[in-house]
Amino acid sequence: MRAFSGTRRGEREKVRATNGHESEKHRSSSRREPAEERLSAPEAIRSALEQLAEVLGRVPESVSALKPTEQGWEAEVEVEELERVPQTSSVMASYQVVLDPAGKLLAYERGRRYTRAQIDRSGGR
Repeated sequence: MRAFSGTRRGEREKVRATNGHESEKHRSSSRREPAEERLSAPEAIRSALEQLAEVLGRVPESVSALKPTEQGWEAEVEVEELERVPQTSSVMASYQVVLDPAGKLLAYERGRRYTRAQIDRSGGR
């Protein structure tokens, strides 16, 4: 009987070891799936522009920054908020846009407002 219970125990350990190994494989492949579903940078830019235009009712002019994050993507989008003549006096706004990895809009926030002719002398953000 001892040999039988020893064999059973050994078989159980094998099963546990195999199951542990399989679950590790499963976990590692599930980690890769979100990266495969992430939009490319050009697709993320298009998605940010389209969705912000829909929400604001204005056509964004450009994307001045884009970076991947744990949430998905973060973009800074420039929008003309008030058209003036001459055009250099038009009021612009910079919007921070957050997208999930698939490009769905999660959040946006207006940052600074400035005239089109204004030069950022602070060396960036």
